[in-house]
Formats: sequence, structure tokens, C-alpha cells
Amino acid sequence: MNDATPIDSAQRESAAPTALGHSACPHDCPSTCALEVELLSHNRIGRVRGDAGNSYTAGVICAKVARYSERIHHPERLLKPLIRSGAKGEGQWKEASFDAALDLIAEKFEQAEAKFGSETVWLNYYAGTMGLVQRDGIHRLRHAKRYSNQFDSFCTNMAWTGFAMGAGTMRGSDPREMAQSDCVVIWGTNAVSTQVNVMTHAMRARKQRGAKIVVIDIYDTPTMKQADIKVLLKPGTDGAFACAVMHVLFREGLDDREYLNKFTDDPAGLESHLQDKTPEWAEAICGVPVAEIEAFARLVGTTKRTFFRLGYGFTRQRNGAVNMHAALSLAVCTGSYQYEGGGAFHSNSDLFRLDKSLLEGRKYFDPGLRWLDQSKIGRVLTGDAEALDGGPPVTAMLVQNTNPANVAPEQRKVIEGLKREDLFLAVHEQFMTDTAELADVILPATMFLEHDDIYRGGGHQHIVLGPKLVDPPEGPKPNHHVIEELGKRLGVSDRDGFGLSEREHIDIMLKKRDLGDFDSFKADKWADVQVDFETAHFLKGFAHKDGKYRFRPDWTGTPAANKPPKRMGPQGPVAQLPEFPDHVELIETADEAHPFRLATSPSRSFLNSSFAETPSSKAREKQPELLIHPEDAAELGIADGEKVRLGNSRGELAMPAKLDAGQRRGVVIHEGLWPNSAFEGGEGINTLTGADSCAPYGGAAFHDTRVWVKKA
Repeated sequence: MNDATPIDSAQRESAAPTALGHSACPHDCPSTCALEVELLSHNRIGRVRGDAGNSYTAGVICAKVARYSERIHHPERLLKPLIRSGAKGEGQWKEASFDAALDLIAEKFEQAEAKFGSETVWLNYYAGTMGLVQRDGIHRLRHAKRYSNQFDSFCTNMAWTGFAMGAGTMRGSDPREMAQSDCVVIWGTNAVSTQVNVMTHAMRARKQRGAKIVVIDIYDTPTMKQADIKVLLKPGTDGAFACAVMHVLFREGLDDREYLNKFTDDPAGLESHLQDKTPEWAEAICGVPVAEIEAFARLVGTTKRTFFRLGYGFTRQRNGAVNMHAALSLAVCTGSYQYEGGGAFHSNSDLFRLDKSLLEGRKYFDPGLRWLDQSKIGRVLTGDAEALDGGPPVTAMLVQNTNPANVAPEQRKVIEGLKREDLFLAVHEQFMTDTAELADVILPATMFLEHDDIYRGGGHQHIVLGPKLVDPPEGPKPNHHVIEELGKRLGVSDRDGFGLSEREHIDIMLKKRDLGDFDSFKADKWADVQVDFETAHFLKGFAHKDGKYRFRPDWTGTPAANKPPKRMGPQGPVAQLPEFPDHVELIETADEAHPFRLATSPSRSFLNSSFAETPSSKAREKQPELLIHPEDAAELGIADGEKVRLGNSRGELAMPAKLDAGQRRGVVIHEGLWPNSAFEGGEGINTLTGADSCAPYGGAAFHDTRVWVKKA
């Protein structure tokens, strides 16, 4: 919780605030915190705080956002459009007007289309902002121009698929109910660093009710340091742990049989399946001692108000969907959904129901156009026929809200592809990122306080408005402006959805949801769309047609938010997925040549590739490091702070070792995401991660990598 402490007085703005504005944090985090912002002038902010009036944010935000003035007023922020004047990546630029830069982009797009057809153009985007208008409006141009479709696979695929396979939907117990729990299980998420509000409500339960906080993860994170009970797993083995716990529940009569018979599909089949999933079996796989498995089972089996807060991190394995389904099945076995402060929660994404059809130009969407998987951008840009989905080479791109040269797997291929001289690359950005350095045209972008947008928080139940609060510097323009202006230049500005302002799009979405309009919503700041207790806890039945939870999922039959189109079909080794919750060896298991398992976990001070430029974040993180167990280091002759090399068939890189016994032997951790330039040789951590699809609906296994490690 120290991440939310105030900034030093020396860092405060000298001027007194003239007003207080309200907004929402735009960054790629389920918390989407409601914010109060000190407005020092028409173009300058001071302190940013969590809005105490919002029942989920509850006045607490992370330190990196509290210090947002560092970012929005950063001296190295991009302020002028730039056009490349030397070779790609050399850093030679000439300034241009925004109109001239847009004219050049449109010209290059039209030339590419004339040669290869419209699908040669790829509008590549992701979640650098979570605002619906500024993030998702890019699809309006994509669909109107019949450019390549994008299959989103970085983040949610395995997690959402595993949850939906069981529950049939993406929602769960009200996350604010953690404060009413007697046991809070934080599974596979480092909430102190990445979702501080989870800790707000869990700590309230501990203080007011004496609740136990259990943390299940693969290393001793700041969240685990706050735990009463620590469960330390090997990466990719959560399914084995969950199955052994359920084995104990059935063995000792701690399952809720009446609840299971009423609300689940095959409890008897599950019990039979679990007969040989003993704690001894699981210990050999996940590394957790038998006694700890049994103690945890008895705790959750006898504590009815147990809240399972299921994160994303533990699903970023090739067996991630199976792991999520197994963890959720455990919560169901206890019957905890029947109680306030009980049940399980991962995301409320199905609650919000904001109609984006006009914003995204869905009228012109053609699912038959080729789909490009964002995780396979390296393969796409280096001409892999399968990744190109039967279409032409990609020869023109616009990148908004993402930094693929740094964040995408198989980084060497990504950079090789982006450096192609026959690829025209336009990047709309706030800083000179690794991707922007390889661009032909760079457009400077506004930040969230400088434009209008609206947000929804998957980690809670609020739709939050983010109105423009300050004027941007001269130069940067919003994403919406770029899409609108390119629409004019490319001849589609007369299509439905074009010609509207950000506020008009927000008005349309709010009115369709019966939430008023921009002005009325601005006065309210947010809307709480939480469903009633019985619906949230599935006491009216789960979201499958028969109302039953699926212990036996149909791995390719349940809708998932990121399910690929029919022409792509199920992905990964679907045939190997289990009938019931289980452990499946789909992961990159260690072998003689690669004896270590690497997880690329998020750091406390960065958020993906954002905040890596702010002084306080860089000062706190200091340098890239590899966490390695002291006994492993001793065998390799590696001392604390000594440089090591690590690698696999995809590449290798170097960094200092940090000896830490906070993970199982054979596991190494790198916290990031550091810019590529922070590493020797200019190659970042995603040089080592793979882009092969995870079953059943794709996704990137960022925490599932085998490597060798040696003294440099």
C-alpha cells in the first residue's frame, strides 16, 4: 500500500491550484481509477489523487499516476510532427506541419493500396489509452477503408476464455465485497504494484473483520509481502494446485454438495476425476508442500466468506485458460458464491454494454477480410504466410496506443519487419518510443487530460467520464483528430460515424445506455452499473442456457470476447485441453539446454511501456535485473549484482543478477517493461518471449519462457 503515499514536497507544484477537475486514469489497468486533478492553470496540472467519492477507487491511486505532472509536462514529450530524413532508426528527422504529415500518410496509404489492395494497410493499436473514443475510433477508418482486421491477443484471451468456459460470462461478485470477506485470496496478480485498489478493500477486511489475506503467485511480490499466507507456485502449475485443493475438499467433506448439485453440471464426475489429483501429485508439479496445500484447502473450505480475486498474470501461460478455469472451479466447489464477501471475480467486462457501433463504423465491418494477430506482428512483417492469413504483405501502417517494437513477443522479428524499407510506418505517440524511432512519420499525441473520453473499469463496475481539463501544448492532437482527418483525405468522411466530435460520440453511447448525455454525466462523474447480489453471485444460475457452471467445458463452444473469426478457427493445441480441471503440460517446460523458466512480470513503477520515461519511475526501478534464487546462482558461480546472460533459440541478452529466494529454484523473474535501449545491445526482454498461439482462442504467453542463464 506504500505505492499510494504522497509525493515529496519538493516535487509538488509551486503554484496553488485554481480549480479541481475530475477524470479517469486511462492506462491499461483494470482499476480505471476515478481521479481528482489539481488544475494550476489552463495548461498545467499539479497533484493527482484518487477520488474518495468513488466507492471502488476510494481515494487511493498508484504513485506513478499521482505524479502524472511529471509525464504530461515532461521536457522530452513529442510536440512536433516529424518526417524521417535518414535511414530507418538513425534518428534523423525534419519537422513538418500536422497537415503536411497527414497528407503524406494518406498519400502513402493510397499508393500501397493501389499496388497490393486495401488489406496491405494495417492500423495497429492497443490499450495505451483505455478511453473508448480515442482507442476504438481507429476501427471506423479500418472498416470504412477495408483495411486488414486486427485480432487482439496481447492481454485477455486465456483469462477471459477460462472464466467464460465455466461461468458463461465475464462478471462476478462485486469486488467491493472484498471488504466484507473473512478470507481474501489474491491469485496471480501483483495488486500492490498493478491494481492498488484490490489491496484497499482487502486491507479493510483484515482491519475490520480480521480477514486472512492469501496470495498465490510465482515469486515474493510486494503483494505477497502483505499476505498472511503465501502460496508459492512454479509458473504454469496453478491448475495442479487448484485440483489438489479440490481433491482435499471432496476428501474431507468440505465441498458444498447441495450447492454443487443445484448449480453445476457434473460434480460427481469432477469428484471422480480428482481422485488421483492428490496433494502429493500436485507438490511434484507445482512445488507447494503437501501440508500447505491441505492447510489452504481447509481454510477456504471452512471459511464461507472467501473471496477469490483472480488476476491476469497466472493465465499468461500456454495452459493459461485451463489454469483460470481450474481456479474458478475451486471457488465454485466451496459454495462461496452464496455469501456476501464470497465468490470469485476476474472482470466485469460484460456489465457495461456501451454501444460503440457508430464510433467503430461497424456498419462497414467485413469479417471476411484478413485478420492479423497483434502478437504475431513479427511474423506478419517478415512475410510468414500463415501469419499473413492468405493476404498481401503489409506495406503501410498506422500505430496508435501501442509500442510493438518493445511490447510484442519475438522482438527480433518485429524490429526486422519494422525496419523494412518497403514498409511505410506512421506512429502517433507521446514520446520517442522504440517503435517511433523506426517510423517514417511521427505525429505527436495528446494525453488523457487534454481531450474528451469515457472509460469503463473491468476491475470494478463504474463507467467514468474523462472530460478535457487542460489545453495541450501547441502541436499534439488527439487520436480522434487523426482518424477524422485521414478519413477526409482518404475519401470516407461521408461514412456513418465520421464528422462527429468526441463529445457527440460520448453522447450517443450514453443515451443508448439511458445514462443521460455528456453534460449530465459530467456532473455525476461516473455511473455504477453493478447488477444485484443474486445476479452477480449467479444465484439465479450461471450464464449458460441451463444455468449450470461448467466443470466440463466445451473448449471451442463457449463465446469469448476475443474469439477469433471462423476463418481463423480455434488456435493452439485444442485437442490437448482436458475434460475437467487439470494440469496440462502445454507450457515451455525447462529442459537440459534451457534449465530455467522465465516470467516477465510487471514492475511497480512502469505500466507496460508507459512511465518508463518519467524521472520518479526510473529512479525507483534503477536498472533491469534478473531475479535468481541464491542456490541457483551459487551453482552457476554468479554473485549478487554480477552481469549474467540469458537466452534461448529466439535470442539472448544481458543484465545484472539480483539474488532473491522469493521464487522456487529453477525460476527467474525479470520485472519491466524497460525500453530496449536500457539493455546492452538495444534488445529488450521480449526478444526471448514466443508468439505461438495458446489454446483454444489464441493469446500471448508472456510469462511462459524457458531460458538458459550463465555468468557473462
